[in-house]
Amino acid sequence: MKKLTRYPSYDVMHEKDAWDDHTQRIVLSRLHTTGDYVFLTTVEAEHLRAWCSLLVDDERPDIIQFVVDHIDRTLAGGQESQRKSGEPEAAVLVREGIHALDVACQTIHTERFFHLQPKQKKQLMLDVSRNQAVPLEVWQHVPQAALFKKLLNLTVEAYYSHPEIWSEIGYGGPAYPRGYVRMHPGQLDPWEPKEEKQQHEA
Repeated sequence: MKKLTRYPSYDVMHEKDAWDDHTQRIVLSRLHTTGDYVFLTTVEAEHLRAWCSLLVDDERPDIIQFVVDHIDRTLAGGQESQRKSGEPEAAVLVREGIHALDVACQTIHTERFFHLQPKQKKQLMLDVSRNQAVPLEVWQHVPQAALFKKLLNLTVEAYYSHPEIWSEIGYGGPAYPRGYVRMHPGQLDPWEPKEEKQQHEA
């Protein structure tokens, strides 16, 4: 798969010495995934791996593993900012949603979600986002659109906190402790990358 970036030679980790020890530990930990799940089962994690990689159009193993690890830790810790009245807790929503996804796939395709063809996966994800996934009896206790939104939010917040993605989008890393000074559009601090205006295949 090709990834495009305007910063092909930039590596945000070259800036790590400007961060304090606590920040360094947090960022460096994101480069070392474990796959040791606290909340998810192995099968649930594989469903999420397939789902999340399609959401961000990225199949790089280390990055997607970090995303799955992040979701696992978030669900295990009961971390949740807010949810609509009547919606289940995130851990319940995701677990029951993955179960419904698995049953639906095996009912319709006699395959698990992570074994489906990309076109089949994308169609099912689109159906879930629209509250249109079938069989209806499988999904009757799962608010489909809420499930899609929750997985989208969890995936995106993890994906864009990975240092490799920071490098690709030209993000200069944490502001603390040195801080960003040049705040106006088009202005860059000395450590921020300049666009190289070329495409890079990763």
